[in-house]
Amino acid sequence: MKYVMFICTPVGGEELSPEEIADDPRFTSYIDEVRTSGVVKGGARLRPATDATTVRVQGDEVLLSDGPFVESKEYVAGFDIIEVADLDEAIALASRHPAALGGGSVEVRPVWE
Repeated sequence: MKYVMFICTPVGGEELSPEEIADDPRFTSYIDEVRTSGVVKGGARLRPATDATTVRVQGDEVLLSDGPFVESKEYVAGFDIIEVADLDEAIALASRHPAALGGGSVEVRPVWE
């Protein structure tokens, strides 16, 4: 079964660049163990929420807002698409993610197929 793991970072928390993640032993260990196993099918690191543009449509008008639409204590900093046997395996994988261990969270959501 496929799941998406939304990697959430606390607002105002440490914002690591892809280069810093590549040099961080918490992440390199996780990547070596999990991503090379073939469980992760794709994903991406996202730019900070401050770089977001929110799009809404009211009637015929397209409304744009800089930054995230909702106030939150966390924001989605990246995502992984994983393929595992069941939700229990997805939760076990998410519980080892450095974001979950470092004050953020990992939301696990099934993919419609």
